[in-house]
Amino acid sequence: MRIETAAYASRWQGVAPSAKALFALGGMGAAWVATRPGTLAGLAAVLALAVLIGARVPLRTYVAVALPPLGFLLLSCLTMLVTPGVDGGWHWAASMWPAVARTAGRSLAMLAALLGFVLTTPLPDLLALLRRLRAPELLLDLMALCYRMLFVLRQAWEEGVTAQSARLGYRGWRHAWRSTGLLAGQMAVQVWQRASALQMAAEARGYQGQLRFLPAEFPQARGQTGWAALAAALLLLAAAGDRV
Repeated sequence: MRIETAAYASRWQGVAPSAKALFALGGMGAAWVATRPGTLAGLAAVLALAVLIGARVPLRTYVAVALPPLGFLLLSCLTMLVTPGVDGGWHWAASMWPAVARTAGRSLAMLAALLGFVLTTPLPDLLALLRRLRAPELLLDLMALCYRMLFVLRQAWEEGVTAQSARLGYRGWRHAWRSTGLLAGQMAVQVWQRASALQMAAEARGYQGQLRFLPAEFPQARGQTGWAALAAALLLLAAAGDRV
């Protein structure tokens, strides 16, 4: 929910999704080409600042979305820095530090490029872009349905918590645990019922196996794509210079 809210509130919401995708691909390509940890860290910083300053995504939102993959990355890097010894114990592998630094820098740059795209592109714009790229319609429908079911699940959970709170279901920690368990057990039934209602509503509106959305118009898409291509080319040139 936080990602979609940030995408609609972003200053780049009116930018053509093809331009944002091209810039993100350029950042990911530059991260793949660069080799020095310093260059990779600088690339990640540039991509993050472009979103924070250019798109005006709130810092708190950006950090909250980035924390889970950053935690996974930290755990992976720590795992790479320890190796099993002949005595059966674990030892600090200082010789692995260059490889770990390069891997961490590349992962950070890739993550910054991906976050720059998802935090500024609402799902309907993404679906329209994928449809133009000839993505399978079944995949697009599954994406749209999963997107909708997230809101259904959240609504069902909030309504259940409200009903339990009105009956003092969260008066103490023991009651809170019991109420949470009961609600989790009922969620599958409620979501299934609401999914069936969604299916009936779609069929009543003439659903024929393909979901259609009113496409957004981007009158400046050509110019925006050109600027994005230029920015992506600069990132790639900077990364290629790192190899020289």
